[in-house]
Amino acid sequence: MILVLATRNRGKVREIEKALGLPGVEFHSLADYPDLPEIEEDGATFSENARKKARFVCQVLGLPVLADDSGLVVDALNGAPGVFSARFAGPQATDKQNNEKLLALLQGLPEEKRTARFVCHLVYCDPQGRTLETQGVCEGRITQAPKGEQGFGYDPIFSLPEWGKTMAELPLERKNQISHRGQALKKMRTLLRDLLGS
Repeated sequence: MILVLATRNRGKVREIEKALGLPGVEFHSLADYPDLPEIEEDGATFSENARKKARFVCQVLGLPVLADDSGLVVDALNGAPGVFSARFAGPQATDKQNNEKLLALLQGLPEEKRTARFVCHLVYCDPQGRTLETQGVCEGRITQAPKGEQGFGYDPIFSLPEWGKTMAELPLERKNQISHRGQALKKMRTLLRDLLGS
């Protein structure tokens, strides 16, 4: 069985494949379908964007699809960057540029006011019209400077106080256990195994 992951982000693909670990499932990503048009993520919430991606890709390819929309919610910025996390510093922004913009906006803010959370909303959709949805949340704080070489996105500036490390300092196995995406994937794995037969 082919399951299309509705992302071109290689880091995300690696995390999802490892976390789901579904035997007999061949994972594809949007990179395998270069002719597929870009999907405009214009939803107001993570769940709206994930649903839109899953339904669109499923409709066009006629294959089961797993889509996620996830991002960083910073309390001091009234929830920003939120659904604009990937393009916070501009449409073609790099992870480094997004991180630099966020750190600049929080400059001088004391640690107790740097609270934030990663949110992930996952949607599975297949040609039979079946839909599954899960969500995961991971609480933390924004650091004063990047630390760590693992992960991607905002991981180097997202601190997990109970671990004394940033997300980018954790090995992938540990990150998958505690991250927002890891939590959502764990719930989705159970639902998919029930749906597809373990």
